[in-house]
Amino acid sequence: MSMCVVIASGNPVKRRATLEAVKVALGQDEVDAVTVDVASGVPQQPVGDEETLRGARNRAEAARQDRPDANLWVGVEGGVIERDGALDCMAWIVVLGRRGPDGPVIRGESRTATFALPAEIADRVRAGVELGTATDDVLGGTDTKSTTGTVGPLTGGVIDRVAFYAHALVLAMVPFRNVDLTFPSAEPVLGGRPE
Repeated sequence: MSMCVVIASGNPVKRRATLEAVKVALGQDEVDAVTVDVASGVPQQPVGDEETLRGARNRAEAARQDRPDANLWVGVEGGVIERDGALDCMAWIVVLGRRGPDGPVIRGESRTATFALPAEIADRVRAGVELGTATDDVLGGTDTKSTTGTVGPLTGGVIDRVAFYAHALVLAMVPFRNVDLTFPSAEPVLGGRPE
């Protein structure tokens, strides 16, 4: 039987990373991956953990509102965070799902690893340019946010954006793999569709 997973983004990288994580973490080979274009409720380039996590939560909840019949709803939000004069790149992942058809909505959350951006990119981001555009400007790429991400060219292709997200997606799915354990309900945190 196919599992329906709604991904709150049309970005092909987020879709591929989610599919990989669902297959690895949950052992699901038959996945009906549906993408929905929903608002994050945060700026186009989120800054800081709080804003980035809020964007991922808003996306996952909006996907749940849009497609309530699914098994899982996934929000992925990339962001940057200031640290000791450096600007680090990271992302938050939120996965919502039910235990049984009438069970409560539970959530799993995880943050990716971080890496420092070079000053040439960081300065553009601090000036208001979205990270993907800044990366393209500095490194000469085209639409890297839909392919390798910033992490790809900076690691020489060792880690691309799919791999960068996939580990955190697997970790965010821990509650759905361990159904005999108790994890937080999503209701108190999310509380409604973002405006």
